[in-house]
Amino acid sequence: MAAQQHGMVEKRGAGIWLTHAFMILGVLIIFFPIWLAFVASTVTQADIVSPPMPVMPGDQFWVNYKAALFSGVNVPVATMLFNSLVMAIGIAVGKIIISLLSAFAIVYFRFPGRQTFFWMIFITLMLPVEVRIVPTFEVVAGFGMLNSYSGLIFPLIASATATFLFRQFFLTIPDELAEAARVDGARPMRFFIDIVVPMSRTNIAALFVILFIYGWNQYLWPLLITTDPEMNTIVMGIKQMFPSGDDFAHWPTIMATSILAMIPPVIVVVSMQKLFVRGLVDSEK
Repeated sequence: MAAQQHGMVEKRGAGIWLTHAFMILGVLIIFFPIWLAFVASTVTQADIVSPPMPVMPGDQFWVNYKAALFSGVNVPVATMLFNSLVMAIGIAVGKIIISLLSAFAIVYFRFPGRQTFFWMIFITLMLPVEVRIVPTFEVVAGFGMLNSYSGLIFPLIASATATFLFRQFFLTIPDELAEAARVDGARPMRFFIDIVVPMSRTNIAALFVILFIYGWNQYLWPLLITTDPEMNTIVMGIKQMFPSGDDFAHWPTIMATSILAMIPPVIVVVSMQKLFVRGLVDSEK
């Protein structure tokens, strides 16, 4: 019996080592292109275009990153990073606020057509911005929101997915809490602010990470409504840096811009990692 248990432990130990080996291999495969991009951002143009390309960082780190941040190709990268940051935070916060309020109304208020309105919201999942882009552009242009942060943010702040997720979570909150709040004389918004929102904090954190990255990676909508280069986002800027025809591309600057574009999403994911995981796997009640 003891020998059998020892053999099971050995098999389980071998399985763990094998699993870790595959995980390390996967991380290396994913990380290697990022490492090459970082190396390319620290060398000269001649080092990149003359094979073989170096695999260790060069001595042009400060030169290339300073040129990207404050000079860029068309617009300084610092400006584009700021635009993307405003857009991503605005979209994430706006989606969460609207979804919290709409889910709260659907779950806790009794009104005619409540379920119909919920399914109407849910059906909008089949209408992404790419499908409704022409009428959305006409509305934004009619309100004079072209080349503005409001034009970048407002058309993208409604989220059926977040509304659905918050609704499902609110349904797990015991009805006794709402009854107790009503007995204590708490009005609906007081119950929402003091009880519902604090209980939803891990779900909010998980959604914030997802929605921030969604807003950060937007390309088509900013490309359509911004004609002023000063309103370019970082994703647009990277695309515009690539050469067309006989244009010259300064690859160290492009690679430095690409690395800088990765930093804010990475910071958000790392700083909110624990809340993000808890929001996906836990239901605080």
